[in-house]
Amino acid sequence: MNKNTKISIIGAGFVGSSIAFAIMNGGLASEIIIVDVNRDKAEGETMDLAHGAAFVKPVDIRSGDYKDTKNSDIIIITAGAAQKQGETRLDLITKNYNIFKSITPEVVKYNPNAILLVVSNPVDVLTYITYKFSGFPKERVIGSGTVLDTSRFRYMLSEHFEIDTRNIHTYIMGEHGDSEIATWSLTNIAGMDVNEYCKVSCKKCDGSLKYEIYKYVKNAAYEIIKKKGATYYAVSLAVRRIVEAILRDENSILTTSSFLDGQYNVSDIYIGVPSIIGSTGVKRILEVPLNTEEKLQFQNSAKELKGSLNSINICI
Repeated sequence: MNKNTKISIIGAGFVGSSIAFAIMNGGLASEIIIVDVNRDKAEGETMDLAHGAAFVKPVDIRSGDYKDTKNSDIIIITAGAAQKQGETRLDLITKNYNIFKSITPEVVKYNPNAILLVVSNPVDVLTYITYKFSGFPKERVIGSGTVLDTSRFRYMLSEHFEIDTRNIHTYIMGEHGDSEIATWSLTNIAGMDVNEYCKVSCKKCDGSLKYEIYKYVKNAAYEIIKKKGATYYAVSLAVRRIVEAILRDENSILTTSSFLDGQYNVSDIYIGVPSIIGSTGVKRILEVPLNTEEKLQFQNSAKELKGSLNSINICI
């Protein structure tokens, strides 16, 4: 990993500041810049973080303007209207479209070689918008996708089976939102698919259990927003994981929102799929063998996102 790594975060809200904390705590950057229209908020967050400098690896963390982000390795975009109780992620499109229309050119002007990592919701749609406005190669524009949803899925399975979350292998794919799909056919533990593992473990994996776990994962954000107003801790860890894979050129497989150009018979859209992530961004998209039902669900999820994109007039 490059010893002099610069990461800039656009947006100093709950998510942006939590991401800054996660990256700082992980020792992933030598310089972190936070930019926000509310300059006092950005300065307050960086002051609070900087006061913990004695407990982490050396890092220069400060607030600034877009010009201060110059030559960043990764730009993380968290700015935009937050999801409120009762709103879907797709309800935020109109609110955030114009925000991204103003943000992206400023980011690109100072960072022509950076990787852009979009976290704001609806992440798949806004990643596509960022791609169009930036003019960057598709590999260097990435959305956080369903990396968090996949972690939620693995967590729920680990709770059910009472085993380490890290020993469960599976994906949530599609939209980061209501049309996402759980890839039960690919779920495996200790080399066994989930049904086989259930036979030697709990013997309680009927259809209703699978539905309840999927429903929990899909609606988790709504429940958290209802109870505490926003989600930010887990997503900051998900973003840190993506950043780590990029900076260390890990070639890790993560379900980022990546640009499809014919894979899964889907084109010209960003959507959550297993992707190999490394120093150049998305190195390769994996076409995993979904079963017939999952393929149909994935196609429907892509149609949902296409419909949302068609609802706005993207003027480049």
